[in-house]
Amino acid sequence: MNNKQPPSTWTRRLAKVCENCPACRRARRKGQGAAFWLVRRVETRVCPFCRAYFRVHGKLAHE
Repeated sequence: MNNKQPPSTWTRRLAKVCENCPACRRARRKGQGAAFWLVRRVETRVCPFCRAYFRVHGKLAHE
């Protein structure tokens, strides 16, 4: 995180929801299938938890 502020506590809490989300967990674990397709399509546009996951971890929710 070059020259950026660390993620806020609120952002970390939102990212924790994504870490525990059944669809996101399955997409990360399997890397294919319906959950993977859904998370890949929805994460950056709709889901605030997936966006927070990206801000905290620096990788997309399905990776």
